[in-house]
This record gives sequence, C-alpha cells and structure tokens, in this order.
Amino acid sequence: MPQPLRLWTDALPADWRAGTFVGRHQTADGPSPFMLRRGQAYDMARVAPTVSLLIADRAFDGGEPIDLAAITDILTPIDLQCVKAAGVTFAVSALERVIEERARGDHGQAAAIRGRLETALGAGIRSVVPGSPEAAALKAALIADGMWSQYLEVAIGPDAEIFTKSPVLSTVGHGAPVGIRSDSIWNNPEPEVVLVADPNGEIVGATLGNDVNLRDFEGRSALLLGKAKDNNASCSLGPVIRLFDDGYTLDDVRTADVAMTIAGEDGYVLDGASTMREISRDPADLMAQAMSEHHYPDGLVLFCGTLFAPTKDRDEPGRGFTHRQGDTVTISSARLGTLANPVTTSRDAPPWAFGIADLFRNLAARGLLA
Repeated sequence: MPQPLRLWTDALPADWRAGTFVGRHQTADGPSPFMLRRGQAYDMARVAPTVSLLIADRAFDGGEPIDLAAITDILTPIDLQCVKAAGVTFAVSALERVIEERARGDHGQAAAIRGRLETALGAGIRSVVPGSPEAAALKAALIADGMWSQYLEVAIGPDAEIFTKSPVLSTVGHGAPVGIRSDSIWNNPEPEVVLVADPNGEIVGATLGNDVNLRDFEGRSALLLGKAKDNNASCSLGPVIRLFDDGYTLDDVRTADVAMTIAGEDGYVLDGASTMREISRDPADLMAQAMSEHHYPDGLVLFCGTLFAPTKDRDEPGRGFTHRQGDTVTISSARLGTLANPVTTSRDAPPWAFGIADLFRNLAARGLLA
C-alpha cells in the first residue's frame, strides 16, 4: 500500500538548518513567499510579494520571523517564472523516446523494439559528447543504417531539446495531486532536478520536479508534445528551492542523485534512480540554450531531464509501466529533500483556477504592490 504523504517539514533535506531555501505557502490572506535561513523561517511578503521578484532582486534578507509550524499549507515554490524543460538529456531517455516513436505510441511493442535498439546503438550513444565530431560520425553511421530519429538529433546533436512545460502559475507543489490525461494508457513520472534562474539566466538554485509524461501521445507524433506534457496538474515542483551559498553550489547539482518510488494501491512498487553524473549536457549549457536570445523578465525554471525510464511490467508481460489512479510518486535527493504527489487524472485533479490576474488582485488588496 502507498505510504501516507509526509508532512512538508519532513520533506526538507536533512541539512536544512545549514542551508538557504525559498518557498511559498498559502496564508489566510493569500500566497506568500517564505525563506528558511539557517533554521529560522521568515515570511517575505513585505520584502518581495512574489518568489520571482525575491530572486530577481536578490531580496534574501529581512522578512518577518515566523514559527515554522505556522507554515501549514505549502505551495509550489515558484510563481511568475516561465517553466521550461530539456528533453533527451540522458542516453536511456533518448532510447526510450526512439522506442515511443517506432512503436507509434503502442506500449505492446516496446519490449521488442528496446532490445533491437540496445543492440544497435546502446553503447555508442552513451559514450559520445553531443555536438562533437564523434557524435557527427555516429549520426552518419545511424543514417546509413536507417536508424536515425529526430530524438537522436537532440540527444547527440549540437542543439538541446528545450520546450515550455507548463503555463505560469499552473504548477503544483509537494503533497498536491498530479494529473494524467484520462484518455492516456501509457504514461509515467519523470523525476528531475530543476534549475532556478533569475531574469538574466543566472542559475541561483535548484529544486525537484516531476515532468509528468504521456508516452502514448508523444509516441504517435512529436507534434503532440504539448498534449503529452502540458495538462492540468501535470507539473509538480518542490518542496522548496535551495539557493546556492557557501555550502551548496552548481557542482552539487552536477553530482546529485535522485531516487524515486512509485507505490500503487494495487501493491505495485517500482523503485528507480537517476544521477546527474550521467547527463549528456552540462546544466549550465542547458540553461544557456534555454535562454538563447530570449529574455525572461520574471526568471525561469528549467527541468534538466531524467535518466529514469520505467520498464518494469505492471500488468501483462512486455507492456511495461503505466500509472493508475491512486499511485503515489515520491522523488528525493539528499540536498534538495523530497517531493511526493498522489496521482489522479487531469480531469479529476483540482482545476487550475488562480491565474496571474487573480494573483495581482490579491496582492493589490493586501497592499503589497508598490
């Protein structure tokens, strides 16, 4: 049976009293940013009314000291930032995307295709640096053998896949349900490290994320990526953002290990892991590609991709994994904490009803807009 979702304070990393964190919580008046600095909690609404402004202005000092127990309703730790994601950044995920494409979204064909692809290119794709002469040579050989794919282009070519995952203010936080489209029959969670950047693209910290994915939709056509990725409650983040400081830097992101457990009400349990040590592109390079020639005045967050590919059969042999309602997905990393979410359909998840206009009406009513 799935374990009950833990209190959000239990989801903090073990060394949280030594770090600097930003989050959001729901107060009686409305959503407010808070910070954890060296073990003390501060409400930051009067310093900066949004997390995006807090980060843009580096307004990390001050705030009203509050008891940690006063933070009872934690929200997603971002607000006005754009939500971007990088895909096919690990060799395993590249293979799985090619499998989806060749299976045309039919999960019954996945096992046989996986075996053929592993034999044909598994070792090669794991060893080359994207955009390198060796990658170009592998591409030429795969084209000659009729094995090329648009997913391999972004896996080993010079340009990373960067897409918009979720609209502003639509993400959900620790403990909230995540949604799968009710008409999807092949889907999975994607446990990822998520970079947090200011308006100039400078990475200031990181958090955990679940880039909920519909394998059947994207497998039928890459042009269905929007339907596969952007659905009600299909993007979770949290529990909080860990800011870079003397004790936590981008090098810690580069070496982060991410563990995940899926526990179903049917007794099914799947454990998986992903390590940033095996990512094919450096996180700083991914952020630079996400910025490109663009400017994000409210900052952005960037999902870095995942090594995790769920292939353990849940029902019939060879059909692999897909979600059922009532699953609980728990993602954890030692320096970032734990993000846990129950699974439902996007139709049944609480509707996204608090948008940008609602936020600004709320902030104005509270006298928080200058």
